Amino acid sequence: MSEGLKRVYGIDLGTTYSAIAYVDEHGKPVIVPNQESERITPSVVLFDGDNIIVGNTAKESAKVEPHRVVSRVKQHMGDPNFVFEHDGQMYSPEDVSSFVLRKIVGDAELALGDEKITDVVITCPAYFGTPEREATANAGRLAGLNVRAILNEPTAAAIAYGLEQADDQTVLVYDLGGGTFDVTMIDIKDRLIRVICTGGDHRLGGALWDEAIVMYLAEEFRSQTGVEADPMDDPEVLNDLFLQAERGKKTLTQRDKAPFRVTHAGQQARVELDRVKFEEITRHLLDRTVELTREMLDDAKGKGHSSFHKIILVGGATRMPQVHDRIVAEFGVEPEAFDPDEAVAKGAALFGLKESIEDSVREILAPEAGADDDSAREINLEKVSEAEVEEALDKLEQQLGFTLTGPVRELVNTRIVNVLSKSLGVVARDDHNREVVVYLLPRNGEVPMEFSSDFGTDTANQAGVDIRVMAGERDSQEPVDCQDVGTATLNLPPNLPARSPIRVKFAISRDGRLLVSATDLTGGGSIDVEFETEAVLSENEVAERSSALRLLNVS
Repeated sequence: MSEGLKRVYGIDLGTTYSAIAYVDEHGKPVIVPNQESERITPSVVLFDGDNIIVGNTAKESAKVEPHRVVSRVKQHMGDPNFVFEHDGQMYSPEDVSSFVLRKIVGDAELALGDEKITDVVITCPAYFGTPEREATANAGRLAGLNVRAILNEPTAAAIAYGLEQADDQTVLVYDLGGGTFDVTMIDIKDRLIRVICTGGDHRLGGALWDEAIVMYLAEEFRSQTGVEADPMDDPEVLNDLFLQAERGKKTLTQRDKAPFRVTHAGQQARVELDRVKFEEITRHLLDRTVELTREMLDDAKGKGHSSFHKIILVGGATRMPQVHDRIVAEFGVEPEAFDPDEAVAKGAALFGLKESIEDSVREILAPEAGADDDSAREINLEKVSEAEVEEALDKLEQQLGFTLTGPVRELVNTRIVNVLSKSLGVVARDDHNREVVVYLLPRNGEVPMEFSSDFGTDTANQAGVDIRVMAGERDSQEPVDCQDVGTATLNLPPNLPARSPIRVKFAISRDGRLLVSATDLTGGGSIDVEFETEAVLSENEVAERSSALRLLNVS
């Protein structure tokens, strides 16, 4: 934009493909192509000694060197048990994702004339919980980036879509990507983009359609050749089948049939898959997206929203004809495809521009309010009058030496409201001494928000209490049905009686980061934790790991 305005880039860190965008001087989001002149980059990583290769070369290498290649790592974000081992080194999902980020950022810097990219907004599925969001943010930090925000993918798409709309409307964003599915109801009004409800499954995506094709091909191979050996047991054959499946799936979006060839154990089979059979073997996957959509609509009704105007299709997998046809059949609405591969990155870039301009506006307002630099960051622009904001924007234009276009001004004045995708609570004991989850923050509640509740110690003279944080998808009170986010411990003074009051407070930020505090109301002790889970690196660990990873050459 200008030397006086920090450019913040938007990154769609996808399961199968990733993209990066910025907003140009006309207020238009622009995708930056990679070194191969492609607008999206496969999120696939090849380990070759000290060299890390990301993108198409890595994807193709999966045929012959599957043991050196890792893909779809986004599905493992926040999982402490997932590691990829190569040459005796262990790589976490954050490590692998940081290599993808370094590739797309490095290519973008070259495309833009070696412009240094530092500040970014990274997107994630709306259904990601606290561990997954923190892991995503840490991937950015490991790549040497200043992560300004973690933004929900459907919200990013709605920002890109909503700024082009003149009429107030309620839309469903049906986001079916390579590895994740989100469905979100969003209210778009003049200067307001409000998420009403969200649902989904971060393991349901186009890759499962590929898997269904692979399983069908393996079955057809055995049927045609009589060979009992399963082609899926051979890593090289399996990777080749997945590459064929992805290409065949794309072919079936435009043609009625797609050819395949399966070679295994010295035998070969030619298989032709038609669209009718393809839709038959993947119907259960589409059924699941409809089921999740209806669950979300029921939640929306509970919040007083019983109808919507449009369904917006986002994500490359929505190009499959069966998606369009099923939505029309189920909901009686003709869906609109909106920039399926690029909308999320573009929306993140627009959000990044909004962040950058708002920072500048706060700095302009701060001296007038008698605030110092730190206090400027705390200025809530929602409590500042529109006239004051417009005056600050006028001053910013003078500083920058160019005019902020109408869409840019509209973006700054647009309020964006997100919701919490999972309920958050703590494990406590009920009157029958059973462990149950007591929720403090409700699923689909607007963020940021906070809530506190009082609990009691279990026994007399208890040394401490464990604040065990849980995330629930459908509000079950059974710990086994919930995701264990992590545990914080509050040490207690001696000689406290049983049932001594402990106040627990949860505060969730707008991008889903959780702050937990606990206070001993008798002795006065307290803890404050910006929640770090077992799956998430600490700040010091990120710094140490980043230094080690920077020694690797990523291209």
